[in-house]
Amino acid sequence: MNPAFHTDTAGRLRQMLALLEGERQALAGLDLERILTCAQGKLDMCELLSATDTADLDEESLGLLDAVRRVNETNRRLRNLIATNMAARFAALTGSVKLYSRAVGAS
Repeated sequence: MNPAFHTDTAGRLRQMLALLEGERQALAGLDLERILTCAQGKLDMCELLSATDTADLDEESLGLLDAVRRVNETNRRLRNLIATNMAARFAALTGSVKLYSRAVGAS
């Protein structure tokens, strides 16, 4: 095992964590430009990490990888909540009817 490999991978995982934290802040502030920048950064970082085999990771890198997965999942849920909220707001503003809602009084 090459120690430089582990250091490089751990460094990239730390960068990914920083990107994910920036994404969370951008989502909280509804900063579209920063959300898009973070998304592109995540794609770039994933491309760099894609060649890494998890079997070759040391304990520190495995811990960082787990943290990256958890934070990414949290951000995904936050994105979905924001999207649902925004869709409901747009529907209320435009008076649009939900296509799949049950009609009131229908049997």
